[in-house]
This record gives sequence, C-alpha cells and structure tokens, in this order.
Amino acid sequence: MDKMTRRLAMAQWDVFTSKPLEGNSLAVFFDASGLSEKEMQSIAKEMNLSETTFICPRKAETELERGVRVRIFTVQEELPFAGHPTLGTAFALRGNSGIKEVTLDLNVGKVPVRFEETAGQAAFGEMTQVDPEFGMQHDREAVARATGLSVDDFDAELPIETVSTGVPFTVTPLKSLSGIQKLKVDLNRAAEYLEKTGGKFLYFVARETVDPAARLHARMLFHNAEDPATGSAAGCAAAWMVAHGVAEPDQRLLIEQGLEMQRPSRIFVRASRQNNLSDNRVVNVRVGGNAIEVMRGELFL
Repeated sequence: MDKMTRRLAMAQWDVFTSKPLEGNSLAVFFDASGLSEKEMQSIAKEMNLSETTFICPRKAETELERGVRVRIFTVQEELPFAGHPTLGTAFALRGNSGIKEVTLDLNVGKVPVRFEETAGQAAFGEMTQVDPEFGMQHDREAVARATGLSVDDFDAELPIETVSTGVPFTVTPLKSLSGIQKLKVDLNRAAEYLEKTGGKFLYFVARETVDPAARLHARMLFHNAEDPATGSAAGCAAAWMVAHGVAEPDQRLLIEQGLEMQRPSRIFVRASRQNNLSDNRVVNVRVGGNAIEVMRGELFL
C-alpha cells in the first residue's frame, strides 16, 4: 500500500435496536480531519446506507462548550439533522466510557444525547431535538392526488401536517395497518407536491400496530428506497401526537418502523407542553432507543 494512502477508521452501528442486523444501519467515521465535503459525499455513496456521519475533532475546550462537531450525509446530500445518525454517533463516541451525556454539534445546532443504564439491559440513549415548528395542515384530496392514494386511505380524525425539528416532515396518518403495510406511493409526484408545500419527506403513520405496545406503525419512503427507522421524523410525530391528543405530554411511547423491510426498529418518543396562560406550545421533543456496533474497519483513500 502506498505510504500516502489515508486510512480512515470507521464503525458500523445498527440503531434503534439492541439486536444485530435489525434497525437502521449507520457508518461512523471517527476522524474526518482533512476530508473535503466532496470526499465525504463520495464516501457516503460508497457506504450506500441511509446516512453516514463524519466526526470532525476540535480542541477539547471547544467540544466542551459547543459539543462534538458531526456532519451527516445521505447518498445524495448533506442533512442539517437526522435522528438515527445522531443517536448512533453518540453511542459510538460514548463507547464503553459509561458517561451519561454526549452533545453533538450538528448543522442544526447542539443536540444532547443522554444515556440510561438498567442492570441486565442494553444502554438506552435519548436525544433532545430542537423545539418543533408546525407548518401547514394539508388537504387530504391534494395529498391523495400527489401520492396516488385514495382519500379513504387517510385517517379522517387526524390532520396531515408538516412538522420540523430540524428537517420538515409531513406526518401523514393512514387509517389502517393493512393500508400502511400495502403502501404504494408515486414518489416523483409526491416530491413535487412537497417542494411546493414546504415538506422534505412524507412520514406515514397508522394507529393500528403489529406490537400492541406500540402507539404508531410508521413507514418512510425516500430516494426510491425505504428507511428502516427515521428518528428525525419520529420526533416530528411525537410533537404531532401531543398537539392532537394521540399522546399525553411527556408520555414515552413506542413507534414501530422497518417491519416491512425485515429491519424492525423500536423508536421511543415523548414531548412536553409549555403550558402557561399565553403559550401552549409543544416543546422538549425527545427520541430514544438502543444501538449496537456490528462492524469495524478502515477505508483507504
């Protein structure tokens, strides 16, 4: 091997699961010093996962004040925030240290991840996302035309609504488990509709679930593929649930995702209400789960 070859240490984690080969896979590069944005994007394409993260080390005093600088890439673009990369990278940074909190400095800002340890159980991490911003509520007929679904497929008791905790997702409630399991969407038409209405992706949910312990069954189709677990969208769904009475404030609930892909994921969410005379906003969105390391290696450049 040429002496000038760069060797980039990395690990792969399965996130929102405590079992290997389930959940959502994530590649974490531990030292992106000297990598250009173009190189990071090319490496993410090489990994060919939903997302790849790059840790950019800084001085200890800077990290103490601002958090560990991390950049997140899909195979097509850099994201300001994404849930499973945030959680998985925090687990990778924590390693076996047993520390209680890791703070990441993402393009969306500081995101803390706190860890809980229970004897005999896998460590549990929970990120606090930025406070939600609620966008437009959508006309069901317009969304039906954009997706190729029938108006009757939607849950008439709940709104289709765009919510952002860093990335805007249009939370789209369907009325049945069978409907979401058989879901087929015209992604090109849907993308055109989202571009006009301020959403990044559609996050489909149903109140009928496979696991009786789950509150929502979810699916997220994007880039002509499907995401096994979408922590950023789950945060938006947590805010949406509290806003519309599907969940009580601060109630930790399970969202199941990835079952149709045979990559079952367990995403735990909760959110608070501001609750004062002048303000009843949803705040303090938290998304958590487990993660497990499944691979280590080096990439040669």
